[in-house]
Amino acid sequence: MSVHRPPTQSELVVQALRRFPDRVAFRQGGKSLSYAGLADALARWLTVLREHGIGPGGRVGLLSLNRPEVWLAQVAPGLLDASYTALHPAGSFSDHLFICDDAELTVLIVDPAFADRAAELAAKSATLTHVLTLGPSDLGSDLLVLADRAAPSVLEPSADPESTTWLLYTGGTTGLPKGVHLSQRALAAQALNLATGWDLPRERRYLSVAPISHASGLPILPTLLAGGTTVLMTKWDPEEWLRTVADERVTMSFLVPTMIYSLLDTEGVEAADRSSLEAIVYGASPMSPARLREGIARLGGVFTQMWGQTESTGTGTTLWRSQHDVSDTPEAAERLTSCGQATPGVTIAVLDPDGQPVEPGEIGELCLRGPSVMTGYHNQPELTEQAFAHGWLHTGDVGRVDSAGFAYIVDRLKDLIITGGYNVYPTELEKVISAHPAVAQCAVIGVPDTKWGEAVKAVVVVRSGMAVGPETLIDLVRQEKGSVQAPKSVDFVDAIPVTGVGKPDKKTLRARYWADHDRAVN
Repeated sequence: MSVHRPPTQSELVVQALRRFPDRVAFRQGGKSLSYAGLADALARWLTVLREHGIGPGGRVGLLSLNRPEVWLAQVAPGLLDASYTALHPAGSFSDHLFICDDAELTVLIVDPAFADRAAELAAKSATLTHVLTLGPSDLGSDLLVLADRAAPSVLEPSADPESTTWLLYTGGTTGLPKGVHLSQRALAAQALNLATGWDLPRERRYLSVAPISHASGLPILPTLLAGGTTVLMTKWDPEEWLRTVADERVTMSFLVPTMIYSLLDTEGVEAADRSSLEAIVYGASPMSPARLREGIARLGGVFTQMWGQTESTGTGTTLWRSQHDVSDTPEAAERLTSCGQATPGVTIAVLDPDGQPVEPGEIGELCLRGPSVMTGYHNQPELTEQAFAHGWLHTGDVGRVDSAGFAYIVDRLKDLIITGGYNVYPTELEKVISAHPAVAQCAVIGVPDTKWGEAVKAVVVVRSGMAVGPETLIDLVRQEKGSVQAPKSVDFVDAIPVTGVGKPDKKTLRARYWADHDRAVN
């Protein structure tokens, strides 16, 4: 073993839990879980997972709303040289089933609230052999009871920094989700990067409302490394969020822009006790500069922006609180549209189509390097090669970097829609809508929306002599893909523009709706 071996996520987890045994690690519903209690639960979970066949190379899935056990499910497999995969609580059955089988999950941990979905998955998945529930259920075995009865294992961190510890799924406009291999090395680098580069308060009382099984969980390990506490909510409610900030003396929270918009639209937000709140980290989708200015005017200088993607473990750039300049100058107005500067340990470049750096201020593809970058895509070597072309991680975002190192996203290479912080993949929705007998042609695009950032819009050509209403098509998508992905509107047209080779020309189509905007993200 090299004396220069990088740290692993598992080592950071064990170090944090041992350093602050008497402090409170999690708070939810008025109940507390100490660092020592968390460490004891983790040690018992390892025993249970081993008894269910999880060891080196094993695959564990999770489907749950926010609760402390979600974090245990994220980190326990890594201590066994196995890996963790998240199923999004708002995801469709078809996506969940694809992920289970593509990742070859053998154990699925579920909140009893998702027992029906888990039963369907267990019946149809080719790989699942065990379902463990986080409480009483008619399905599978109660993991909490098993853990209480189990002898604790030794918390012995993984020795291989390059072993995959998270296999997370992201999507693309080509269709099915892609598995992203994130190593012990990448996740440790991410935790240290976030701790130093996200402009977090010194005293960390972190309030998470979005699913911690996904991006909202990234600040938890940096919070534990600082001896802080994570406070959990299970759904977004701006009034409840304000009460929790006051009652729990929250110092920081992670919100997507649509949550911030609804917070600003909540009556009495200025009168609420926000005296403890030092930072609102926002990201996952672009934020309207006008609403950002409003937020700063009404809530103060608490906003920190982050930009990254699953392939970079969420790391990339940050715009710190002090860099949110609302001065009445052209320079300040421009800076407020930036996603910030590269975080520590990350190198950013803007490349032309040949992989050559462009001059400062010129537009190209934003690309990243650093130890937090993925190992590659699961069973997709060609996509991995494309993503790592020219020795950089290609993000698919078109942007520029100014002479001071501030990055600006101006468009997307891909047709991905980000609505309310959720990724929506147009090809999948087009397949659903086009299956209706009255639909001749369909294109799905993102259009500017003051609440969602981007709203999903379907543009449809109806077959001659037939008819279909917008609500019918919206309901069709809602049933197949879930409410998040359902179009907010449907436009009926005589024809969809096409490129010279006959493909739908989405750039021209989007231009009709984005004509009054300076950038093609919102």
